[in-house]
Amino acid sequence: MAPRYAKLSAMSLIGQPAPSFSLRDQSREVITLDDLKGRKSLVVFIPFPFTGVCHGELCAIRDNLAALNEFEAGVIVITCDTLAVNKKWSEENGFDFPVLSDFWPHGQTAIAYGAFDDRTGGAKRYTFVLDEDGVVRNEIKSEELGTPREFDLYLEALSTV
Repeated sequence: MAPRYAKLSAMSLIGQPAPSFSLRDQSREVITLDDLKGRKSLVVFIPFPFTGVCHGELCAIRDNLAALNEFEAGVIVITCDTLAVNKKWSEENGFDFPVLSDFWPHGQTAIAYGAFDDRTGGAKRYTFVLDEDGVVRNEIKSEELGTPREFDLYLEALSTV
């Protein structure tokens, strides 16, 4: 059985500065990697808004933001979908954290993180745990489209940063 929580892998970014990005969130605000510096952060890639597994994962984050705050950690979500879709989905579900659009050029940020799925045209279910300096310290991945990442793994990873 493969580990659910990867500390190291062949394509790992662990120990490397996170790839930079500049993307718009559901409110059309530009968010960059530099905006995350100064606090621990989760960079959460999701395949598709309005799907069951992605919905469940983001609702778990929404419902447990207090636990993330205990680690003084921020969270951003990145999809390869459009701003309009991310806005509608965020409003319907009360997502107060940034949901960024990596739609155009299509998937460039996901590609930089090794999180783009050529088969689906969306992001893989990958999360990157960054330290206060923007260095990747942990990765949490689900290689199966229908298998969610467990929220507790985020807390476990943050506790080691």
